[in-house]
Amino acid sequence: MRTIDVSHITAAVAKLAVDANYYLSDDIRTALETGQKEEESPLGKAILDQLVENACIARDEKMPICQDTGMAVIFMEVGQDVHITGGSLADAVNAGVAKGYIEGYLRKSVVSEPLFNRKNTGDNTPSVLHTSIVPGDKIKITLAPKGFGSENMSALKMFKPSDGLPAVKKFVLDTVLNAGSNPCPPIVIGIGIGGTMEQAAIIAKKALLRPIDERNPHPEYANLEHQLLELVNKTGVGPQGLGGRVTALAVNVEYYPTHIAGLPVAININCHATRHAEVEL
Repeated sequence: MRTIDVSHITAAVAKLAVDANYYLSDDIRTALETGQKEEESPLGKAILDQLVENACIARDEKMPICQDTGMAVIFMEVGQDVHITGGSLADAVNAGVAKGYIEGYLRKSVVSEPLFNRKNTGDNTPSVLHTSIVPGDKIKITLAPKGFGSENMSALKMFKPSDGLPAVKKFVLDTVLNAGSNPCPPIVIGIGIGGTMEQAAIIAKKALLRPIDERNPHPEYANLEHQLLELVNKTGVGPQGLGGRVTALAVNVEYYPTHIAGLPVAININCHATRHAEVEL
């Protein structure tokens, strides 16, 4: 049994909040640079140039890539041989989010109650925390700040199995077209297929954590990712919704077993930055 004090979790989460918002990941940067070469629209090419330049400025000047520094979504894999001491895990995570967002000068965007009294909590807490118990004696923490220009354009639909693949493809394309410029394309699309309503949404969000240069190991789903990316990039939405061929940088699909009567499909859209950072304790 390995012991980890909650103070280490708080410190790790605080650093992840800053790193995810300041530094563009290598796979996204490479995809944007590739998009620059492939984009045929002069305006689209200029926009992609600006996105790469913006990421370089954020990295060099240590400032957020985007002013919407998002709601902190955290996936945590806790080894079953880890004993967490010193306090509550959830409290430690939220303390880390608060520390990172305050000390990193990140915009605080969370309200304490969503409908009647939308008062800002002042420290971007609480986070959205997903935990899972896994073998081992380590803790893996992934923090993904989720801006709501993209989150608001996400969608979920409960298909019947008889609707099949054509309906799924149409749903994806309709969602992208409806999103238009709102999620700051070129976008990354996470798709969750299967499970139940909430499981489809969770695996769609987890799909966004996979490097966009890695395909699903299941060949049929890998082929589906390729097909959907081609279809999305034929919509003409283009960079920032101003036309062009680079509407999306990637489509990542994850799946989960489901009921014989169900075909849940969740689409979680992310902006071009698709911010996330991870650490293992």
